[in-house]
Amino acid sequence: MKLKAFLSLSAFTFTTMSYAQKTEKTPLEISGSVDTYYKYDFQKQPNIGTSFASDQNSISLGMIDIALKKTTGKASFVGELSFGPRGQYQSLLNGDGSTANESNSFNLQNLAIAYAFTEKFSMTAGFMGTFVGYEVISPVGNYNYSTSYLFSAGPFQNAGIKGTYAFSPKVSLMVGLFDDWNVYKDLNGVSHFGAQLGLNPVEGWSAYLNVLTGRNDGAAGDGSLFDLTTSYQVTEKVKLGLNAADYSISNDNGGYSGAAVYLQNAFTANISLGLRGEYFNIKDAGAIEGESFKSITLSGNLKAGGLTFIPEVRFDNRDKELYSKSNLSPTANASQFSLAAVYAF
Repeated sequence: MKLKAFLSLSAFTFTTMSYAQKTEKTPLEISGSVDTYYKYDFQKQPNIGTSFASDQNSISLGMIDIALKKTTGKASFVGELSFGPRGQYQSLLNGDGSTANESNSFNLQNLAIAYAFTEKFSMTAGFMGTFVGYEVISPVGNYNYSTSYLFSAGPFQNAGIKGTYAFSPKVSLMVGLFDDWNVYKDLNGVSHFGAQLGLNPVEGWSAYLNVLTGRNDGAAGDGSLFDLTTSYQVTEKVKLGLNAADYSISNDNGGYSGAAVYLQNAFTANISLGLRGEYFNIKDAGAIEGESFKSITLSGNLKAGGLTFIPEVRFDNRDKELYSKSNLSPTANASQFSLAAVYAF
């Protein structure tokens, strides 16, 4: 299953939810996660600028994430709160749209209501984890602890309304109207159109073709994001994944493109190893020249009940010498080690 649709931590679940009995009530479901990490950059500088694992040589906090979900008949809701840097100011702005992070004690990750009109058609409205991309804010939904450049560049959340129709168990289509990226309210009106074609050609293989287009408040032009997310369970132990995306802003005002490949092997039920390789390119924006990045990340997952330890090494390269060595001289290469502990409940 696509990681963006992780059950307890994304309101996108509701767009493919099961058709419920009219009078059936389910208990309130509570789920979530807690995470903490240590990261050390071998150049002793905070070089790699992707999301979340940003503190150098520090035992640091991720977040505590709490998700509530309930279904009554055909109606459902999800509410998800996060406390801590990962889900607070590292993911979203404050609720009032300001950038004064110190005034923000928590953040809403998801707040959405869904209704299943039939077994095949449902609608969801509210503030939802984005349908675009492979990785998510919650560390429970990712294999690697550090995130890809594609994840950091793309939307985290989409507020809006969407409908999903399941033509068959193998084909579904979602279309929706959305606000600007990562905001609770849209300052320039409902401005984006999004769609997702979901395919499950054979058992173990899922693919999602996504599009999100519109103009963000203050942007220099209309932006169109095209995204492919797919995964295939090759064997009981081996899994392959791919995320490829292209984002362009009209009138040559920039954007990005890239691809990330994921390979994971489970040696036992509790021990596995995963490799992520990524190429990411920031496009030229007028007279501002873009640049490209390459990254290799090797992560282990060591599980004990709800607890997962994630030891990880990462090697990044950029085509400009804008990283820093320990003596502050410029370099094009950066590497880091991290150890994270993630508990899911």
